[in-house]
Amino acid sequence: MSENLSRLTRRHFLGDVTTGLGGVGLIDLLAKNSEADTSNWQAGKGQTHHPPRAKRVLQIFCPGAASHMDLWEHKPSLEKYHGQPLPGEEDFVSFQGKNGNLMKSPWPFVQKGETGKFISSMLPHMADHVDDIAFFHGMHSKTNTHGPGCVFMNTGHETEGFPGAGAWTSYALGSENENLPAYVAITDIRGEPPNGKANWSNGFLPARHQAIMMSDQQPIRNLKRPEKITPAHEDAARDLLAQLNNRYAGAHPSESELRARVAAYELAGRMQLSAPEVSNLSAESEATHRFYGTQDSNRLKAAYARNCLLARRLLERNVRYVNLYCASRASGVDGLLNWDAHKTLKADYERHCPVFDQPTAALLTDLKRTGLLEDTLVLWTTEFGRMPTHQAGTAGRDHNPDGFTCWMMGAGVQGGVNYGATDEFGRRAEENPTTVWDFYATVLHLLGFNHERLTWYHNGLDRRLTDVHGHVIREVLA
Repeated sequence: MSENLSRLTRRHFLGDVTTGLGGVGLIDLLAKNSEADTSNWQAGKGQTHHPPRAKRVLQIFCPGAASHMDLWEHKPSLEKYHGQPLPGEEDFVSFQGKNGNLMKSPWPFVQKGETGKFISSMLPHMADHVDDIAFFHGMHSKTNTHGPGCVFMNTGHETEGFPGAGAWTSYALGSENENLPAYVAITDIRGEPPNGKANWSNGFLPARHQAIMMSDQQPIRNLKRPEKITPAHEDAARDLLAQLNNRYAGAHPSESELRARVAAYELAGRMQLSAPEVSNLSAESEATHRFYGTQDSNRLKAAYARNCLLARRLLERNVRYVNLYCASRASGVDGLLNWDAHKTLKADYERHCPVFDQPTAALLTDLKRTGLLEDTLVLWTTEFGRMPTHQAGTAGRDHNPDGFTCWMMGAGVQGGVNYGATDEFGRRAEENPTTVWDFYATVLHLLGFNHERLTWYHNGLDRRLTDVHGHVIREVLA
């Protein structure tokens, strides 16, 4: 007792505190070193920061700003107050000018699934999947212009020059199939989306991470060997070219374009056998073609259905990231080639919904039936939403970046969830507002990555898909 009391002096106290603080500092350093060890992963080797739930991603994109209140988010107040001014915004001027009064959806919403989710009656096939989907109803964007909006939704930045989410995935995980690209963009028969290839660019990442474009209507070109060249001659030419390229690459190690081109040529050589096989849709059964709608009398629907079937074939061959587009860039007539329904929303969506509905639902059903959905993350995205009012002098809706819907399903996602909401009219994200960065932080988390640690040093900054923002939406995780 007296011996213990003798230690209770100021000198002993300060000595113990100093030792204790040193121990705390040591623990902190060890923790940081341990974290550094776990994050000492090699890009492109399939390593992750934590155990992943998803191995691959399918991102379905509907360019043109598909209307949340006419597809996914039921707004009874639009029906109740149809034809009346939007309270507080009676003279609101949006992208194309002054807005008129509130306009209800031209079609009724119906309750589907065990969750009783309300969904547009224009999507009868997609309605079968509502219990598997986590809806993000509180999305909002930084821009109300299609090109920057599409690029922002795909890359996390509204200006061009940044990598798409698929490029980040290709960089982080690499390919599981050396005979096929890690990242594929399947464009619609109607053309590329607004801002085109900037949506699937590699940005400042090495060039090999840019998506390879392919679709049923546009197979990969220049894969077939000319008839006059024998296999032996082709092999000899490749060997010589490889020697020259490797010699030059060794002398210029900082030039990623050459290495990417070498890798692309090598991949093209392997794809001479694999790409024709994966794009050979005739190998599918007649029942499968009917299920997807590939032979539908609607030419646009049949083309999109074939692209959905191609997407499934790519995913089951372990392509890491597939961008599937339903519609294209704007045309001289609003809403003709994409979901940009400024003037005639009813006629436009009665053209677009049948193209989208059956083939997409068939693809989701196929992924679930084959077990691919267990480790495939499916995203549905668009660049922003639309106004709850009609555009002055029209029967359409103008752009609305302040509230819209995206959704995800599959690996690690809890189905039947509605996260966030717009206000009673669908004008603004009101409950749990969600950014594009939050959305992709959640995507990267499901792929096994801490979005703050998946970086690339560029122009003095450690760049991220989520910029300097974003947090994981754990409410949608299974």
